[in-house]
Amino acid sequence: MVSARTSSDPARDIPEATVARLPVYLRALTTLVDAGTSTCSSEELAQAAGVNSAKLRKDLSYLGSYGTRGVGYDVEYLRYQIAREIGVTQDWPVVIVGIGNLGHALANYSGFRSRGFRVVALLDADPRRHQEAVAGVVVRPFADLERIVEEQDVAIGVIATPAVASQDVADRMVAAGITSILNFAPSVLAVPDGVDVRKVDLSIELQILAYHEQRKSSAAEVIA
Repeated sequence: MVSARTSSDPARDIPEATVARLPVYLRALTTLVDAGTSTCSSEELAQAAGVNSAKLRKDLSYLGSYGTRGVGYDVEYLRYQIAREIGVTQDWPVVIVGIGNLGHALANYSGFRSRGFRVVALLDADPRRHQEAVAGVVVRPFADLERIVEEQDVAIGVIATPAVASQDVADRMVAAGITSILNFAPSVLAVPDGVDVRKVDLSIELQILAYHEQRKSSAAEVIA
């Protein structure tokens, strides 16, 4: 369970699986708003989000009742409530460590700012990358991490380094005061209690897809 804090109920607990789906609902609601939709049913929202309606209603029940029987959900209001619940109505300064190809791609991703995440620093241990500007942010030495975290009040760090360097980077982030880490390195990080880590491994996702493709090919051969 994770604690999702709001002004109305600072101690309400929301299951981790529900928290993971809230950004999906937010994206679906944003698409509906952009299309000019003002209200939608739970079935319509569930279809847009790719989940079943019973699961969606259960998830939204943790936030409170934002639907009206016979009318459905006010799309704009529900979008605001979910955005507030997951914190994207706030401004979150973010540090990215490791400015190779992946780090460049992350730094150039415009979707971070629109969702409340502001990249305040790009750090790399390789002096050849220092002073390079990526998306308007100058790459600085990794040694500057502690000072930047303190000056910018950074709580979220992104690791885009090779696996061999990732644990050292995580240790330095934690020591500097970062309490949430998004790890793109193919490694398992050891962190103390109170530090949240989310791991993104694109190669694993591709391997999962390869497994399903293999199953489909085998099934087709059996049918043939």
